[in-house]
Formats: sequence, C-alpha cells, structure tokens
Amino acid sequence: MERIKPRTLSGFMELLPAKQAKMEKMMQILRDTYGLYGFAALDTPVIEDAQILLAKGGGETEKQIYRFQKGDSDLAMRFDLTVPLAKYVALHYNDLAFPFRRYQISKVYRGERAQRGRFREFYQADIDIIGDGKLDIMNEAEIPAIIYKVFRGFGLQRFQIRVNNRKILNGFYAMMELAEKSGDIMRSVDKLDKIGAEKVSAILTNDCGLTDEQAAEILKFIAITGSNEEVIAALEGYAGRNETFDLGLSELKAVTANLAAFGVPESNFAVDLTIARGLDYYTGTVYETTLLDHPEIGSVCSGGRYDDLAGYYTEKELPGVGISIGLTRLFYVLDEQGLLNPELPSAPADALVLPMTQEPGAAISLAEQLRAAGIRVQFYAEQKKFKQKMSYADKLGVPYAVLLGEDEIAQGKCSVKDMRSGEQVTVTAEEAAQIIKNGLSSTGPIILEK
Repeated sequence: MERIKPRTLSGFMELLPAKQAKMEKMMQILRDTYGLYGFAALDTPVIEDAQILLAKGGGETEKQIYRFQKGDSDLAMRFDLTVPLAKYVALHYNDLAFPFRRYQISKVYRGERAQRGRFREFYQADIDIIGDGKLDIMNEAEIPAIIYKVFRGFGLQRFQIRVNNRKILNGFYAMMELAEKSGDIMRSVDKLDKIGAEKVSAILTNDCGLTDEQAAEILKFIAITGSNEEVIAALEGYAGRNETFDLGLSELKAVTANLAAFGVPESNFAVDLTIARGLDYYTGTVYETTLLDHPEIGSVCSGGRYDDLAGYYTEKELPGVGISIGLTRLFYVLDEQGLLNPELPSAPADALVLPMTQEPGAAISLAEQLRAAGIRVQFYAEQKKFKQKMSYADKLGVPYAVLLGEDEIAQGKCSVKDMRSGEQVTVTAEEAAQIIKNGLSSTGPIILEK
C-alpha cells in the first residue's frame, strides 16, 4: 500500500494540544463575557444555498467563496457570520424577541490567497444586536463596554477602542458637495493607517477625482485630535450646516457621554475621525480596536451600526449594530509576537491517576472520587513501567500525579505527587482532592503585555 504523506492545506490552521487549550480559553472568555451582556448563542450552518450567501455578494466575494454542486443543488460555504445572521433573522422573525442579541463563534471560509496571518479557514467571534424597525443609540454606546470587558478578560490593559460615526463623515462630504463620492472617499481614508496621508491624498485626487484643495481639507478634518471632549468641541464648529452631520454628532455624543456609566475608562477609548470602515453597509457608529504596543497587528476587533441587515430576504426593516473579532488571526499574531502566556495551564487534566497494581478497580474508584470533587482526572490504563508512566505525566503537563499501589490501598490512602515541585505526600482521597484544588494556581491572563 502506498503511503500518503500527511499534510495540512495552506491557509488552514491546526494546533498542538497545549496551544489549542489556549485557544479554547480565549473562546470561553468570549462566551462568558457575551453571556454577561445577555447575548444568546447561535450556530448557523456552514453550508448554505449559494443564492442566499451571494445575495449581497458579487465582485471579490464571489471570487473567494467556496462553491460546489451536489446533485441539483448550488451550495456554498459561509464566508462570514453576518450574511447567515441576516437570513436567520428574516427566516425566524416571528419566533424572535427584539431587540435580538446573539453571539456566534464559528469558522468561516474564504478561498483567498493564503499568507502570513491570513487564513482560508478561520474563526470569527461576532456579536450583533438587531432591532425591529428601530434600534436605540444606547445599544451602540454599550458595544465599547463589551469590547473593553473582552480584552481585559484576555489580560490586556494597553488597548484602545477607536470610535467614529459614518453620518459625521457623510455629512462633512455633503458640505463639500462630494456626497456622491463619499463611499469611495471613505474606502480611501480607511487605508490611512496602512499607507499614510501622502498616498491617501494621491488616491483621493487620482482615483476619486478630487482637487488638491478638497483632498487637503478632508485630511485636515480627519486629523482633528485631542481628548474626546476636545474632538467633539472641534466638531461643534461644523454643526448647523448639514442635517446628517448634526445627527451623527448627536449620536457620537450619546456614545461618549455614557462611557463611564458602562465602565469604560477614557484611557481605553478615543474618538478617531480616521475610522471609516471600508464596507458601505455601515451607516452610523463604527468601531476599531488596536493594541497600543503593537500597531503593526492592526485592528483586532471592528464593526459598527447598519440600518438594513436583511433587506435581501425580507421587507421588514431590521437595523443592527455588531462587532467581529478575527479570532484565528488574532491568536496567530499574538503567538507569533510571543504574547501568549507560556505559564497558562494547558494540560487536559488536573491529575493523572496511575494504578500501580494489576487490579485497576481501586484506582478507577479513586479517579471517580476525585472527579466527583470537581477535579479533571485522566485514568492511565497502560501496562508500562513506572518511569514510562511518569514520563507520560510529565509530557502531558499535568500538575499532579496520583499513585495507588498495594501499600496505599492497605492504608486506605493514595500518594499525590506535585509534578512541578516534586513533592509527594500520602493522604486520603478527600485530602488528595483538597491538596489538588489548593495547589491549582490561577490560570492567569491569556495575553501578556510587553
């Protein structure tokens, strides 16, 4: 039989158990945090009717999507979690309570060119709040609190949630009589962090057809900086000239005014007029989150307000606000930068029970006693030498090995070995459980700041 060389496809990531444990920990922090804010878990199908997924598609989306025929069915794999959400809400509208708050942490698929930090299969971690006809601005004000709680849960302190409002930008461009070009302008301005002001200015003039004066005025406007109060005060100088601008400014004030009430320090939040988000469906508040000590990573969490989630599937108006974390990319970059905590416990069990006799019954009972006490226990059944058993425990990274031989059975006790310190004691099963519980150190933060 010819052997097939095992390989993983380019653009697909699979992790060894220790790193997978860290990824799972990040997912659990996300689930716990989203749950704190009343979001329901949702899982949509990986494969949908291609017509459903491509309703908002075309262009690059159609080129990147994984699409195939199965019998007479034209099928495709989801490329994000927003389009399936739109279908879901339109389909189950009568069964949902609005505003509908959902989170989803799932894999998506894009057949784009694989490169460093960019994958064809990757996890997205999304939350969205969907309204029925209307959605109050306070929902947009709450989003930064959720972002803040997530990244503090990861162990980060030096991150910044940058916020803007598309109505402010659209209103400003309308004042300059550039409303028809506002989409192109915002997509160009969205590249500012990557290519710099000079190249953005060139795109505005060469590709968008603006004059040098218009490009300079736009770059001057989005360069307004300072504290949140100072930026808003500067924006007040433009008020009264355009209704859309004034509405956007009012919404931005509502978001910033409630930061303290939602528990977000101003040190982690900034009004930033350069934030536009390149996608046209954003209509109000937009968000981007960056790690202050690692700007090269770019945005690690982004999203915003949109007014027509499911227009391709229903006539009902379903406005929403949402954010997305590209979890696979974030994990990859953090690992590459050496920012994942190497001390984070990653063993699949807290204790490994090692029977030292031919008859395993007593050791099995001991393992069940420890599990009943809330300890994660792996039972080692292999008939190997003691040194091999301990080598396995060490390689697995379990903090404790629990040994049960003839002497321990006769005493009604077991031996507990701390694999980190080497210390070993002989105690009852109840005492063993308490020792293990007391000795399990705090998991610590997922991410270490440097």
